[in-house]
Amino acid sequence: MAVVFVAVMLAGFVGMVLASKRAVAAATALAAGSNLPPFFIGVTLLALGTDLPEIANSIVASVTDHGDVNVGDSVGSAATQATLVLGALPIIAGTLMVPKRGIIAAGAWTVAALAVLLALLSDGHLGRSDSLVLLTIWVVGSAIIYKRSAHHQQLTIVEETGLRLPLAMRAIGALAAVAGSAIITLWGIVGLAEELGAPEFIVSFFLASLGTSLPELVFGITAARRGAVALGIGDVVGSSFLDATLSVAAGPMIAPTVITIPDVRPAVIASLVAMAVVTLILARIREHDWRTGTIMIGIYLGFYAVLL
Repeated sequence: MAVVFVAVMLAGFVGMVLASKRAVAAATALAAGSNLPPFFIGVTLLALGTDLPEIANSIVASVTDHGDVNVGDSVGSAATQATLVLGALPIIAGTLMVPKRGIIAAGAWTVAALAVLLALLSDGHLGRSDSLVLLTIWVVGSAIIYKRSAHHQQLTIVEETGLRLPLAMRAIGALAAVAGSAIITLWGIVGLAEELGAPEFIVSFFLASLGTSLPELVFGITAARRGAVALGIGDVVGSSFLDATLSVAAGPMIAPTVITIPDVRPAVIASLVAMAVVTLILARIREHDWRTGTIMIGIYLGFYAVLL
């Protein structure tokens, strides 16, 4: 039966990745005709777009009273992207120049967000007031990160010709598909946790986060190979910040949930430390190559040694 749940999870992951890609494409086309700066449109759409699986999972998990799945996937994704995904980029795409200012700012704000999240979770409950604090951190932090990284190459958005209503319907349909895939994934996660007798948080932190981090990995590799290094690395680190704030807050803002502290606290602390170490590494190097990539992947593997 465990094989069935794993297959359901994989199907849900694939559905979320494909639907997220369509949602981002449609939303980008809609935004192309607006008066917003292209850089701002690109950063917000890319960060939110590649993080749609985590956000959808957060909402579905919270509404169905599986708060551990929300926190596990969100925090696990933040940790996975900052270590495994970021570490894999230079190994797969080659040596990358580090856009220091934006990355250091994003890393520092992610560490701060995880510290605040740890404090908010201390009562075993994640509610609307907690979510509001995390959302405020995301808004303020994003504004500062944007200011610090505004000198980097901007994303050029090509306006798609055609009626805006079909584009809007396409975006809504894709978002609905993301939500549907998240429901399927959640069923697989909960079922697998029950089948293995493992905590939902641990299954979400290690397995669900791998699936929901696929968009960041795919986009990061594609962007790096096309020479848009700042965009690729920025999306990965920026998505980690979003996971530690908006993603984990999205569900409880709608439906407050109870959290299992003994399972959650060690993972949040480990993620916070890992994020701080990765930020310090990036702050001290000019090039991100296979050596620093290997260190980051080693940090990710350390989660298994520490938490399991």
